[in-house]
Amino acid sequence: MKKEVKDTIIVELGEKLKEYPHFYLVDVTGLDAENTSKLRRKCFKSEIKMVVVKNKLLHKALEASEVDFEEIYPALKGNTAVLFCQTANQPAKLLKEYTKEGIPALKAAYAEEGIFVGADKLEELASIKSKNELIGDLVALLQSPAKNVISALQSGANTIHGVLKTLGERPE
Repeated sequence: MKKEVKDTIIVELGEKLKEYPHFYLVDVTGLDAENTSKLRRKCFKSEIKMVVVKNKLLHKALEASEVDFEEIYPALKGNTAVLFCQTANQPAKLLKEYTKEGIPALKAAYAEEGIFVGADKLEELASIKSKNELIGDLVALLQSPAKNVISALQSGANTIHGVLKTLGERPE
């Protein structure tokens, strides 16, 4: 491969690192063409960009980045695919479907500004809540006290109405 081509690939990887806030390094050793194609389709449906890269080129792109990825460098061995995404837990959920087969296996990940190294971190990564899930939880928590107050007011109004109705129906 010519130096110009390598430089272009490094620049493109650097742009992807800036564009996507989260990425996963996955070992795709053992995946045949058919299964790789299936994985790519699932990634596409989940809005995950899958790129198979040379470890040295990815290493250089990570070094050129503003973030210190030094903990990830030992994971750059063997066949590596990078899964770029906007939602931190999406690739982890996708990879959990494959855990029975063990292929592809998680090598490392950069999610929510944290570095996770090793396949044992998959469960932890899958449990990270997305921004939309956190907003939903927050809205539910904020609505809960208001719902309790409204419910108490409505039940009190029904009670008062019942007492007044009973008093009004009583013979004098």
